[in-house]
Amino acid sequence: MTHVKDIANRVVRYIGMDVHKDSTTAVVLDAQASLVMQVTLRTEGSVLVDFLRGLRGALHLTLEEGTYSAWLYAVLSPCVEKLIVCNPRHNALLKQGNKSDRIDARKLAELLRLGSLTAVYHGSPAMRTLKELAASYATLVSDGTRVMNRLKSMYRSRGIRCGGTQVYSPRHRAQWWEQLVEPGARQRAKLLYQELDLLLELRPQARRALLAESRKHPAQKILRTIPGLGPVRVALLLALLQTPHRFRNKRKLWGYGGVGLLTRGSSQYRLQQGELVVSPKGVRVRGLNPAHNSQLKDIFKGAALAACQRPGPLREAYDRCLREGMDEHLARLTIARKIATLVFTLWKRGERFDAQRLRREQAA
Repeated sequence: MTHVKDIANRVVRYIGMDVHKDSTTAVVLDAQASLVMQVTLRTEGSVLVDFLRGLRGALHLTLEEGTYSAWLYAVLSPCVEKLIVCNPRHNALLKQGNKSDRIDARKLAELLRLGSLTAVYHGSPAMRTLKELAASYATLVSDGTRVMNRLKSMYRSRGIRCGGTQVYSPRHRAQWWEQLVEPGARQRAKLLYQELDLLLELRPQARRALLAESRKHPAQKILRTIPGLGPVRVALLLALLQTPHRFRNKRKLWGYGGVGLLTRGSSQYRLQQGELVVSPKGVRVRGLNPAHNSQLKDIFKGAALAACQRPGPLREAYDRCLREGMDEHLARLTIARKIATLVFTLWKRGERFDAQRLRREQAA
């Protein structure tokens, strides 16, 4: 009897979930892609947990990245043997043919069974606080920038020049208000200034909380030794990456960070005297990878700009690229890749940045 139960527990069930605000449709397939069950449930944690606990076998579950994915990943992971939160942009099969909740859920289960899903990384619970604080800080920064742009747009749309940052200063606001002759425009500008003041007041609070939380992680001291990475950039890096072991090599990090090249190649071999040889056409470069994390790209680019302005091995590498005839933006991109590589290698090894060692490697 025990032997029969063990065999049943080893049977793999592939579950696809199509999650919406009110309802979740689940389709369960067996190893031969035969339908075992399909059901529509309320999108409530307890309901979904009870559903999974009622199934027998080794459960493999997938759902698409979205509003509820982080919550469901934390709630449902203990109930299944394997959970993949997949990237909806890569699921071309879901865009073909008829579409409904049950059809989408079944296609997800089929892709899971075939091993054809691209997983979206969801970090450990230990990094959740830092991730939330980083999101709060980044939101305040972007909202402040948006309000500043709206203020300048108001003045520029009326032919008023407003270069620099003086237009935001409380000391000089009266002289800018005087240039707005319309009562409605003045009232709008007043509200925008009040919104800006509130955001600028909240930003230091969010920054302090973010930095205090980042110091609890051992990798913070390692990354702080890399040129161009200040405390805020390091805190955001920790929140965004969480661990270097999620990337197989440095080029995977380059692609995710928006500093890796996207290449295209086809017909790479040809017949020559009856033998296959490599075609001389080579691989064509199609620019930087568009499927990247924009925040991470801004961090690497900002760190490269800062490192190129200060004495050190990265500044020396930047100057060498310029002497070799490389354009400035491409030279900075090269330095951004070096910084990404340093983040990957040093974090993985648990080593601090060594300027002399980097110089020796660059000279070799």
